[in-house]
Amino acid sequence: MKTLLLGPALMLAYGVIRLYDGLDDRYGPGAAWTLGHVAFLAGLACFVPVVLGLRRRAAGRPVLALVPAVLALAGAAALAVQFAVDIAVGFASTSRPEMETHFRQVSETPGVEPLVYTVVPQLFFFGLVAQLAVLASVRGVPWWSPVLAVAAIVVAAAAKDLIPVTAALLGAALLPAAPVPVRPRPAESRSAGRRDGHNGRH
Repeated sequence: MKTLLLGPALMLAYGVIRLYDGLDDRYGPGAAWTLGHVAFLAGLACFVPVVLGLRRRAAGRPVLALVPAVLALAGAAALAVQFAVDIAVGFASTSRPEMETHFRQVSETPGVEPLVYTVVPQLFFFGLVAQLAVLASVRGVPWWSPVLAVAAIVVAAAAKDLIPVTAALLGAALLPAAPVPVRPRPAESRSAGRRDGHNGRH
């Protein structure tokens, strides 16, 4: 369960730090900009085992399990590049206007805009939704789990200031996917106890 929630928790931390960074109506450069982006990158890393775990849980439908996992990982990789660029630009700049100049130079590179900013990063969220939908179809998670993930996407698209809400919704959506520990049945426990006691007398 901790692994499932660590990614959303770090995403929430990024959202809160971003709100603090924007109190002066400017985002970056500075410690808050860097710390927030590092938190988000760490969160993305935590989502990788989550995506792989969701794929394993839907292994009964191999194609439906694999495709959204690949999409989610591709989107996560694009987001990682995006946030790494943001960190680098923050270190290379002394003011927000200077950051804007650097961002413009990066985005003008052919292919960068769709690959790093507009298209591919969205696959991370849509891939997660698809994974949860596949799991819901085989009763691996309740029906409302993918619905909450869709709500997270809608909230994120509405305003970046709502990123903490997006993170909370993603965490709630993933929570039912937590593995349930298997407890031994009472008869098995008593049998094991008798064997242990028998072995202990010799």
